[in-house]
Amino acid sequence: MKPGLTSGMSHTQRFAVEEESTIGFMGEGLRVYATPFMVRDIERTCRDFLGRYLGAEENSVGARMEIDHLGPTLKGMWVEVTATVTGIEGRKASFEAEVRDALDLVGKAKHVRFVVDLAKQKERLEAKAAKLAQLKP
Repeated sequence: MKPGLTSGMSHTQRFAVEEESTIGFMGEGLRVYATPFMVRDIERTCRDFLGRYLGAEENSVGARMEIDHLGPTLKGMWVEVTATVTGIEGRKASFEAEVRDALDLVGKAKHVRFVVDLAKQKERLEAKAAKLAQLKP
């Protein structure tokens, strides 16, 4: 990881709440921003923010998410996710996030990501795939 990322730094991204990011189980008139998409948008915001401080041979993976979905956001609105760094410990980056639509705070979260070396990650995944292949009849 490159130097420069410190606790207290923030990054904000905006996401459209389109039909595919809403719940449908309550009917067409009740489509609101779905929690799994809120998680996705928080993770994407943190990943993009952290990515600015990574080398070409690095990326990051999510390791923990604690989320409170506080209120509905209607289909057709947008949300802004603001991620704030709360700690950097070696390869571990911790964030707090707030999700707001045009009217309200609709979500809060804590998220942890780990920086990975892509070559080492590839080796780990190949080793796991090899173990899996041994289990197949």
